[in-house]
Amino acid sequence: MKIVPRNRLIYSFSPQHKPVEHVKLGEPVLLKTEDAFGGQIKNEKDSVSTLDWSNVDGATGPIFVENATPRDTLVVEILDIKVEEKGVIVTVPKCGILAEKRFKPSTRIVKVSRGYVNFEKNARIKANPMIGTVGVTPKKETPTGSLGRHGGNMDVKELTAGTRLYLPVFTEGALFAAGDLHAVQSDGELCVSAVEVSGEILLRFGLIKDKKAEWPILEAKDWFAFLACGDTLDDAAKSATEAAVEAFMREYGWNFERAYMFGSLAANLEINQVVDPKKGVRAVISKDLITLDSMLT
Repeated sequence: MKIVPRNRLIYSFSPQHKPVEHVKLGEPVLLKTEDAFGGQIKNEKDSVSTLDWSNVDGATGPIFVENATPRDTLVVEILDIKVEEKGVIVTVPKCGILAEKRFKPSTRIVKVSRGYVNFEKNARIKANPMIGTVGVTPKKETPTGSLGRHGGNMDVKELTAGTRLYLPVFTEGALFAAGDLHAVQSDGELCVSAVEVSGEILLRFGLIKDKKAEWPILEAKDWFAFLACGDTLDDAAKSATEAAVEAFMREYGWNFERAYMFGSLAANLEINQVVDPKKGVRAVISKDLITLDSMLT
């Protein structure tokens, strides 16, 4: 098994980055990750106003995946996610869905214990370790804090252990990286932060040759989802819907009108996050109604 330490961080997905590791298809890889704040927040007296923002939103990598070429789809199987027992959540003035309100920067250190995140003595929530940033390298350099067709800072709460992520390949070897683990996050990530935590991701790679995902696709036990984004939630919802309708056209051989109607019955739009410059929406479709092959082009 290959192990990539958490000090091998990148802050952009770039074709110019040299890979820190080469892996074969099916080979287990363990990524050790730093929290989204780069480990800079140690206690509740530490404020986001004092952060070195050049060391924020790092991802471990990039990893060169053997035989991955443009026009392929990279299959990322998330085998396990482990998070540390201490996480941090913050408020950042002028950020989040309620950015227009006046509020101060604040920091909350929370413990993650026995499967729960302990926010306050009388307020705890079941932990759901997930990956915030995961992607491959697009043709042009893109900050790890951004999101797009390559993946990136998607902040999808369903991206957990036991799922598969399908990513379009743009560069030789894919140049994959991941980080920004959350102990728990709601759909939306309302205040711009979840429970940011360091940890480990165990994964392995596969390939679908000569077929490409137009958007990242997430596979869970019973459903697939297109993970789309846009400058507004409306834009993101439109892109997710368009991807779903086109997939139904391929699956059933229907014209646009028939597939559009079916999408209104079968494609569930759910919010990923509303706080980044680009917003994220997923179109979730039951496996009873779609095949992976129809979701690829």
